[in-house]
Amino acid sequence: MDITELKAKHKLLKEHSYEPKDLLRGYTDRILYINLDDNTVKEKPVSNLMKEKFIGGKGYGLKLLWDGTKPETKWNDNENEIIISPGPISGVTQYAGAGKSLVVSISPITDIVIDSNVGGYFGPFLKFSGFDVLELQGKAKNDVIIVIDGTKHTITVEEAPAEETDSHILAEQLTEMYSDSLEPRDMKNVSVISAGKAAEHTMIGMLNFSWYDIKRKKCRLKQAGRGGIGTVLRDKKIKAVVVKVAGITQDPNHVANMEPIKERGARFAKEMKELDPHQCRMKQEGTAHLVNIMNDYNLLPTHNFKFGSHKDSDGLHSRVWNSKFTQGMNDGCWIGCTMSCAKAVDDFVLKSGPYKGQAVIVDGPEYETAAGVGSNLGIFDADTVIELNFYCDTYGIDTISFGTMLAFAMECYENGLITKEHTGGLELKFGNISAVLELIHQMARGEGFGKIAGLGIRGMKKYFAEHYGADPKFMQDIGMENKGLEYSQYVSKESLAQQGGYAMTNKGPQHDEAWLIFMDMVNNHIPTFENKAEALHYFPMFRTWFGLMGLCKLPWNDVEPEGNAQTDEPAKVPEHVDNYITIYNAVTGSNIDKKEMIRQSERVYNFQRTFNIRRGYGLRKHDAQPYRAAGPVTVEEYKSLEEFYDKQMKDVVGVDPSDKSIEEKIAITRKYREDRYEKLLDAVYLRRGWTNNGVPKLDHIKKLGMDLPEVIEVLSKHQ
Repeated sequence: MDITELKAKHKLLKEHSYEPKDLLRGYTDRILYINLDDNTVKEKPVSNLMKEKFIGGKGYGLKLLWDGTKPETKWNDNENEIIISPGPISGVTQYAGAGKSLVVSISPITDIVIDSNVGGYFGPFLKFSGFDVLELQGKAKNDVIIVIDGTKHTITVEEAPAEETDSHILAEQLTEMYSDSLEPRDMKNVSVISAGKAAEHTMIGMLNFSWYDIKRKKCRLKQAGRGGIGTVLRDKKIKAVVVKVAGITQDPNHVANMEPIKERGARFAKEMKELDPHQCRMKQEGTAHLVNIMNDYNLLPTHNFKFGSHKDSDGLHSRVWNSKFTQGMNDGCWIGCTMSCAKAVDDFVLKSGPYKGQAVIVDGPEYETAAGVGSNLGIFDADTVIELNFYCDTYGIDTISFGTMLAFAMECYENGLITKEHTGGLELKFGNISAVLELIHQMARGEGFGKIAGLGIRGMKKYFAEHYGADPKFMQDIGMENKGLEYSQYVSKESLAQQGGYAMTNKGPQHDEAWLIFMDMVNNHIPTFENKAEALHYFPMFRTWFGLMGLCKLPWNDVEPEGNAQTDEPAKVPEHVDNYITIYNAVTGSNIDKKEMIRQSERVYNFQRTFNIRRGYGLRKHDAQPYRAAGPVTVEEYKSLEEFYDKQMKDVVGVDPSDKSIEEKIAITRKYREDRYEKLLDAVYLRRGWTNNGVPKLDHIKKLGMDLPEVIEVLSKHQ
């Protein structure tokens, strides 16, 4: 069916016209609200209080979700929302990484707020169309497409029964359908949000945000991966959201002062040109360059995080990805991004599934995907990782959760907790490529063991215990989830700070709050509990700021200026921090300093903690980690580093291991490490201004200026 025939099958349910509004200093101060229960479309103002306290991006999403839901709202209730907001700096084309947007919803797998940072063109285009925020609520009766046309200044809700669901096809169909012509100059002005078939049948569905690659003449995809927001999208019967603009000007944000932005952007571009080839090689390998580095430091998750390295890891080495990725392309996922790290494999021929034999473009893999569906599953074949990457994307599956939850299922299988009878004949052993591929296609079809695996680790633990009699304690120890969210792909056993950086997060163990392994484990820059607590205060707050602004984290520290190592705080990359403050002030006309930058984030971060408490979570017990995140669970695991663990027991714990059995040594190690984690919680809570139960103190909230009546009402019950 061609595009004309597809469009002819659409049924217009609602059309809303609006007055165009230019951005001023990064904001339109306008929200686009759509409720699919009755196809309400309306414009709402952003209040001065919301702008002052919540800034933009993730902050706007949290505030609107709080106001739009109740404490008991479930992920699949009509009133749950999906909120997309790019932030005031998003859309700047003169500095790298300024094309991000933040997506917020109540998660199917955590039952708390999930936020996900995503590239692609949708966020900036939403702003250029006249809106700081898109707020979606309610459920359609049949599949719909929402179209935001910034050229005609209309919003339409259209029933769309005939288009494909899988993202790689749907993005192409809708880009062609809504573009003014098939010329690349017009195609690049359309961006599409979609999920995929598996998002309909699993709890780990994710969103794809598209952009049109002019050189390749194809749609590319970036993912809002974490927490199942794609599952929420498909539950709402939203097949896609489309935004269209007339084009991109040099200053669509109408910033207060463009010159400092240009100057800092040119300075950063020079660093990328001169330093990146000798540092992280982001232009050549993207984040996948990390695989061999993590393997060298015993940090690469292998066989469900049991091990940190593997003899076959060269199959996923950065030089392999260098050979697979198309080189010499401008691979930024937003215009003007000189980091250009959104690598892709062109003309990859699929070997399985419904698209077998077709040549496709595969975006990535990123490091998290290479480690998650690669080493953590015992797969060291790059082509298999690329195939899994493609199908996760087009089906709408979070690659991080997919890798971590399947690694858990594999370890359960290898330990006899589940059998072939339970898996429908799938032999879920580490490294079994055919079983993994079959499972992902089962997820898309909503059948077999794929549907059970799609519950995520927390859901599988409950299911395996109730239906198969599996040992809950062992599953708790090896199930790499916290708050219901699967761990991202770093082994944290030897970094106490990183254990906190995972399990103390507001949304669950995602590395975008704090990545402290090298500071802590490799360089020993934060040796005391107080040092670690300071790092676990500063870095989550600093990284939260990217989510308020619409910025990518990678240009901050994946290339470092010359002389950075000689600064007082090299881990903070102070020159780049100054870049961001300068750019924020230049966009908005403000005059903040680095202290106020952190306070902006603290207000929102503490609000999110309060939001979790409002929903019945957000306390110390919810910051507990699975023991595998802290130390060896099994005999095999202990023996893999026995000399190291024994030495630590003797020199640090003060116990002679020579007369102890392996089981006794595991128990001694566990007691020591669990005790240290509890001490870390005490230190971090104190530094953050929280009670010993992890609740923000009222006086701290007042000092931050976040003492809103609804916040005080929730926190007062837990003081």
